Amino acid sequence: MDVQGTVADGFGPVRDAFAANFTRHGERGAAVVLYREGEKVVDLWGGTKTPDGADDYDGGEESKGGHEPWTQDTAQVVRSVTKGVAAAVPLLLHQRGQLDLDGRVSAYWPEFKAAGKERVLVRHLLAHRTGVPVLDTPLTPDQAVDGISGALAVAAQRPVWEPGTAHGYHAQTYSWLLGELVRRVTGRTIGRWIAEEIARPLGLDLWLGLPEEQRGRVGRIAAVEPPAAPASAGPRLRPKRSVAEAYRDPESLTRRAFAAITPVPDENDPAYLAAELPASGGVATAEALARFYAALIGPLPSARTVRSGGRLFAPATLTMARTEESAGPDQVLVVGTRFGLGYMLHGPACPLLGPGSFGHPGRGGSLAFADPEARIGFAYVTNGMRRGVTADPRAQALVRAVRTSLATLEA
Repeated sequence: MDVQGTVADGFGPVRDAFAANFTRHGERGAAVVLYREGEKVVDLWGGTKTPDGADDYDGGEESKGGHEPWTQDTAQVVRSVTKGVAAAVPLLLHQRGQLDLDGRVSAYWPEFKAAGKERVLVRHLLAHRTGVPVLDTPLTPDQAVDGISGALAVAAQRPVWEPGTAHGYHAQTYSWLLGELVRRVTGRTIGRWIAEEIARPLGLDLWLGLPEEQRGRVGRIAAVEPPAAPASAGPRLRPKRSVAEAYRDPESLTRRAFAAITPVPDENDPAYLAAELPASGGVATAEALARFYAALIGPLPSARTVRSGGRLFAPATLTMARTEESAGPDQVLVVGTRFGLGYMLHGPACPLLGPGSFGHPGRGGSLAFADPEARIGFAYVTNGMRRGVTADPRAQALVRAVRTSLATLEA
């Protein structure tokens, strides 16, 4: 694989790991970017925009044959990585005095108190403690993106556990819970808020609601199977029986949470890309995501006008984002997970760089996070969707390479 891009001195292991992902892990098209102390030190990309070889692009000699190359400005649907971007909105609203994280959601959204949800707090919503990871009547793909049906559905839904007493990953319903809360507080959709308050000031190629004129930059995502492991690799690890059973059982919270939109939407559909689904529908470059996380923890010298001199989170907000709110058995994912306010935290289910890291993976592969102690913002974006939610082997190989690079530099 002809890997494109640059790495700063000391970050050669990241280039090696990125190239190895194509040969060892069946990578099709991807990018990885790393910021350190506000400066970009890794910017790599390779492969093709279309992982399955199909040609989704009309015109242009470079697109013929379905092998249009991934370029530096290729953007991609990043699934639940979007949650980490969206979580910054309520935290920034709190930082500006517009939202009380300990206030009841119904104080901003009166209809939400129906069916036993009158005591749900804003922090419960962010930490996946609301008890509404499923919908008794799933939404169709058209309803999911119409901007109305989702909010009505979660407001009417009865919790499946008493809010605040347990946690479980709100895989899809997070879209309408968070999106409607932001709309009630600000009068703006969450996609518009992100565009005006985060993406535009920081110069990010990141959209929640992709403009039509940007569609040509977006690669296609598709499911891919990992290459067969050589016999010398030994037996392949299999998921625990309880996890496998949860994904097979159509009545489990696991299956129902991921099936809140039924049938499964086409994530390459222009209507899906144009929708504002903060749980799963964000489109971004790896550069934009790494830069976003770098801006959460420290100023960016090249940022345009932004509050706090280019830094998004004040120190107190940063502390809240990565302070543990939920930990232990996840009622949906069935494994132990850790969440701060809107962010997954480092742990066995979602290994990040270190104990202070916070961010979010995307089901199938992509990952973005920050580590304030190491002063880094990291993003890996792929178009080849693998099975698994939180710890893709391609992303983990890159994280280990970053850890190796930093250890060598600091030695």
